[in-house]
Amino acid sequence: MYKSKTFSYTYEDYEDNHKSAETMVADILADSELDSLEEIIIGSWGDCWDGGGAARIIEDIVANRESFSHIKSLFVGDMDYEECEVSWIIQGNYEPLYSALPQLEKLTIKGSTDLDLGKVSHKNLKSLEIICGGLPKSVLESIKNADLPSLERLVLYLGVENYGFDGDISDVEALLRDSDFPKLKILGIVDSEIQDQVVKAVLESKYMPQLEQAEFSMGSLTDEGGQLLCDKIPEFPGMKSLDLHYHYLSDEMMEKLKKLPLEVHVEDQNQPDEYGGEIYRDPLLTE
Repeated sequence: MYKSKTFSYTYEDYEDNHKSAETMVADILADSELDSLEEIIIGSWGDCWDGGGAARIIEDIVANRESFSHIKSLFVGDMDYEECEVSWIIQGNYEPLYSALPQLEKLTIKGSTDLDLGKVSHKNLKSLEIICGGLPKSVLESIKNADLPSLERLVLYLGVENYGFDGDISDVEALLRDSDFPKLKILGIVDSEIQDQVVKAVLESKYMPQLEQAEFSMGSLTDEGGQLLCDKIPEFPGMKSLDLHYHYLSDEMMEKLKKLPLEVHVEDQNQPDEYGGEIYRDPLLTE
């Protein structure tokens, strides 16, 4: 575990005390614990739905790289829906950050509006997670081409078209086919309307023999995807855990999955909605 501290502004901070993204990094730099911290979690910077917030924070970290060069874990955007809906969080360009934080092992980003990963290259990064209601295919493209030789964990929320996912299953397949993560052990492609297709793509990917954990949670997983898992998972004895929580599986399929020779999470069963003769299965996180 990293020695961690969260930096976040309350409503009073930014409404009455003039705190904003422009003051966030200055406040972090003024913290007496900074030198001993390994993880920095940045929550609300106030008016997170206005442009430039996360971009300013990233720019200020890069400008003060000597003070942040020891940081091993960074989370930008750790806020709940009462502070800012995930689809409203305005992100920024992360490309300058990689060289500024050479010890970084874990990067977590929440929000995908205006998110630009740029050219991703980092020798020490072990975990990359992007939490959002809709992942642009430009971000998938950056990850597909990333130079991350130490990456062990990759978790991506695909989300839905209305909130930013402008790709399809072919973009996921391209990521799995063309990326090069030799140490990847945990792969999560979650929170999607195409969860059954995602399961099929991952099961057929080159990464399956090396994975220890797969996550297909928070999406539209049905018995179609569940049966694929029942059929294929026994072929990969190195797999130790499946996270399928929040799903649309039947009771029968849940029981079948629980009999697989590994840890299986199937909590939070959902029922589809029907409107005008159409069936809808909504992912957990969208707006």
